[in-house]
Amino acid sequence: MHEAGVGRLLVASLHQGIADLLPSRLEFYEWWLNPAGLRDGRIGLAQMAGVLSFLRLEGKLYPLVVARAGEYTAEWSVASIGNLHRSIVNAAPPGIRARLVMRMARGMIRGTYGGSRVIVRWKKRGVEIDIRGSIFCAVREPVDEPLCTYYASAIERLMHLFKLHADLQTERCRGTGGGQCVMSLIVRPRGAAAGA
Repeated sequence: MHEAGVGRLLVASLHQGIADLLPSRLEFYEWWLNPAGLRDGRIGLAQMAGVLSFLRLEGKLYPLVVARAGEYTAEWSVASIGNLHRSIVNAAPPGIRARLVMRMARGMIRGTYGGSRVIVRWKKRGVEIDIRGSIFCAVREPVDEPLCTYYASAIERLMHLFKLHADLQTERCRGTGGGQCVMSLIVRPRGAAAGA
């Protein structure tokens, strides 16, 4: 992780999301997310805050770009762990697998930005995920729509990669004035009926 607290994986996945969905704007965003800085881990909090501010001005493309970035983060996180670790997690029963994958998700989220803290509460009907210090949701004025799309997408994709289906809802978002970002998650084996 870079000393300013922004993880390389976040920077790389956001860069790729922009390249996929806003290719005509990539040169503009590379002023902050330049390839040399990406390679050397020299992209800090100020540059990331600038990128996110301008991305929010892209309107309806913002949630698509950050969702795509979240998917890349999950995929690249799974690719970085060993085959044995993946096999062990995949072989676990669904309930244990969900807990193991949520442990990975916590590490993945903390790795995106050093100021993030993740609290996971297992409840009778699912999981509550409390993300504090979200770099995505740090805005001067509250916005209308939740800005937690990156995390929601990353968690959903991570669950999918381990053969789990995730029903994830953003309950509160700091960006909309909710104090902190809280999501509710119901996990079940892929292919299992909802409510089963």
